[in-house]
Formats: sequence, C-alpha cells, structure tokens
Amino acid sequence: MITIGITGTLGAGKGTIVDYLIKQKGFVHYSVRAFITEEIKRRGMPVDRDSMTLVGNDLRAQHSPSYIVEQLYAQAQASGCNCIIESVRTPGEVKALRGKPSFYLFAVDADPRVRYDRAVQRGSETDHIDYDTFLANERREMTSDDDGKQNLGKCIELADYRFDNNGTIEQLQQQVEKVLQQITYRRPSWDEYFMELANAASRRATCDRGRSGCVVVKDRQLLVTGYVGSPSGLPHCDEVGHLFRQSIDSEGHISNHCVRTVHAEQNAICQAARRGIALDGATLYCRMTPCRTCAMLIINCGIKRVVCERKYHSGAESEELFAQAGVKIEFFHDEVQQYDNQ
Repeated sequence: MITIGITGTLGAGKGTIVDYLIKQKGFVHYSVRAFITEEIKRRGMPVDRDSMTLVGNDLRAQHSPSYIVEQLYAQAQASGCNCIIESVRTPGEVKALRGKPSFYLFAVDADPRVRYDRAVQRGSETDHIDYDTFLANERREMTSDDDGKQNLGKCIELADYRFDNNGTIEQLQQQVEKVLQQITYRRPSWDEYFMELANAASRRATCDRGRSGCVVVKDRQLLVTGYVGSPSGLPHCDEVGHLFRQSIDSEGHISNHCVRTVHAEQNAICQAARRGIALDGATLYCRMTPCRTCAMLIINCGIKRVVCERKYHSGAESEELFAQAGVKIEFFHDEVQQYDNQ
C-alpha cells in the first residue's frame, strides 16, 4: 500500500496530479485543505486564504505540528488502499509522514503567472483575488522558522520527487507515471509480498471499524486467508451498522469494540479447520497485533510466527502470551496504531 503526499506552490497543479491518481490509478484521496475548510465552517469563519492559514496553524499549535496529516493518515490506513494526502504544507507534517511505511512526497511547481491564471480559472472559495494578492499570499507561506507553520519552500525541498507543470496536462501525467513505475518496480521481499496479500484480503472486510485481513503461509505457500466480517449468513456492519460493547483491557484502556464481526485471524483459522488444513509451523500476516482471543487461537493451532505491519495500542498482553508460548512476533514498523480495530 502506497501513501503519496502532495505539496507545491499555489495553483501549480496539485489537483491535476490528484485527479490522475484517483481516476487512472485508483488512489483514495484525503485533503488537508478540505479538513481545514470543514473546521473553518464549523467555527463560522469566512472560507478564504487568511482563514486557511489561521485555522491550520491553530490546530497544529493546539495538538502537534503533524496533527492534521496524522488524522488523515489514520483514515488512509483504515481504507487499506493506495492513498493521497493533498496539500502538505509544513515541515512538521513532512517529518511525521516520512516515518510511515511506503510514503513518498511529490512536489509540483510552475511559473507564477501560469499558476495565477490556473487559480483564477479554478475559481475555488480562496481564489477570488488579484495577481498581487496571489503573490503576497504565496510569499507568506513560502518560509517560516516554525515547523508547525506553512513553509512551502522547505516542503518542496524535502520532496522525494518534483514535477514541472509549465506544459500540458498530458506532460505532467507522463512525469507522474514515470515516477510511479520507479516506486512500484522494486521487487518485494517474501514478508512484504504476503503482507500485500493480507491487505488485499482486508478489502473484502464488511466492517468499517477496521477493515483488517490476514493470510497464513507455510514454506512460502499460501494456506488460507481471512478478513473481518459477520458469521456466515448473518447481517454485516456495512448493511445494518455496528454492535458496540465497551471493554477495559489489562492496561486500563477503555474501548468501544464492534462485536458483530469475527476477526480476520479467527476467520482464517476457522477456514483452515473446515478444510482440514494443518497450520503447525505456519506464519500469519496481519495489519496489527492480534487481540488476546486471536492470540490464544493462533497459539493453539500451532502457528509459530506472526508478522504485523504495526503494533496495536493494547497489544502488550498478546505479545506476552506469544513470548510465553514460543511464538515469534515481528513488526514492519514500531509505530503504534491508536484507533480501535474492531
């Protein structure tokens, strides 16, 4: 799963790149601009460039320099799809996203007059300004000594790939396509390959509380798959909504869990049992640390290795169970997922 951040000067063509990735490549779109606009409207302020800057800086000051993109990234991860986060504007946001798996920052630029003409033609709520104001707005957002404030110049400098958009839309799309081929060309390791299959299985999940999937593998052969969903023949969350129960884990975390569904790991193990497939010595791939119940089932069915993309915030108890049972657990990334998965 790839996450692409988009930065660049005003009116340079960020939206053009986004449209191409959505319509031609199937990416899911998340926008910093849209996130801030919703907050501006909630506060009853005018939707203009001044409000965008003021409210964006205020949210970052209240929470953290990377607060907005962290919120969007969590949504992106829950989708299980290739995603775009548009309008990355601060170095703090870039630094936070840089540590995420398979993240790349794209920057786009063009001559100022070309960009102004495009902005006028676009005609969004913040684009009804004259050329001098356009340039003044950009100068204000190009530099800052604060990592939590707009600094487009630094974000562009930090980009993995930069695009010149003084030509046609087709020429810009060709540049983007060339970079996409470079990003996706690297041959994945076996662990990466099977984790991609687990993420593919997650797209069959039927509960938006956490569309998780897993695969169980032995000797590099796929044995069985599973994803979050209701028991066979019963209604799914996507059809009738969630069924919540509150719980408190061993660390004191209070969570509202959806109990309508069967977890991906449980479904995979049930499928193996129905088909008479032995899982002794196998490896299970999943998005986050399995819950306590899943961990006990994994131990009992003989799986000896669990590979997760990241840790779950209340997964310490499962890790301890695995350690006691001699089941090895590994993580692609040490970051902790905060949202409830089921």
